[in-house]
Amino acid sequence: MELTGELVLEDPTSGFVGAVVRTEHGSVELEDRFGKRRSFSLDDTFLVDGERVRLQLPHKAAPSVRARTASGSLAVADAKARVAQASRIYVEGRHDAELVERVWGDDLRVEGVVVEELGGIDDLARIVEDFQPTASRRLGVLVDHLVAGSKEARIADEIRHEHVLVVGHPYVDIWQAVKPTALGITDWPEVPKGQSWKHGVLTALGWPASTPADVAAAWKRILSRVDSYADLESELLGRVEELIDFVTTKP
Repeated sequence: MELTGELVLEDPTSGFVGAVVRTEHGSVELEDRFGKRRSFSLDDTFLVDGERVRLQLPHKAAPSVRARTASGSLAVADAKARVAQASRIYVEGRHDAELVERVWGDDLRVEGVVVEELGGIDDLARIVEDFQPTASRRLGVLVDHLVAGSKEARIADEIRHEHVLVVGHPYVDIWQAVKPTALGITDWPEVPKGQSWKHGVLTALGWPASTPADVAAAWKRILSRVDSYADLESELLGRVEELIDFVTTKP
């Protein structure tokens, strides 16, 4: 019988009857109706309502550990996706969107934030104007290769709106935001200027690189190696977290 503080036990040898008041070091202490206390071994046999029983310590439940999402956030148990909010996060292309979904998808669904592909940012000013941002309809934009002097930096500098946040990472392509160690390599290959970065990388790695299907297969292979935020470079992590905070801020 499982030992609890509600049990009243009788020692069949001495006839002592008392309620359980304490257990420690392999013993159980009983207190009778007059306040007298006596200790007995937990290995002894006791009577409960005239029936002989052997005592067992209560089973201790395993400590509860909150699960975490791929982004490292505490998972919300049984969380359902919220209806999409008016605010949005825009990314340049499909690979960007898939990487954000893989790591931050659970968090974004809880917040009701949708990530959309732009297919490039050459027309970003018009895109922002069409979006019509407001305090309750914010827009966050993630830009590839946002470094000083780049075309992307010049385009981003044109956007000056209090309800729009444009941030970026320094990588030529979102692929580079995946840590090379996640792929089992030391570094991403250097690709000469003027050469297609993706094709140059695939050729250097010895992966098929002749067709769009080869590139798609390579990205699928890379994405499969991303299990959590730990597989991404901090330059991307910080920017995506910044965008999520921005678009989920209440007016």
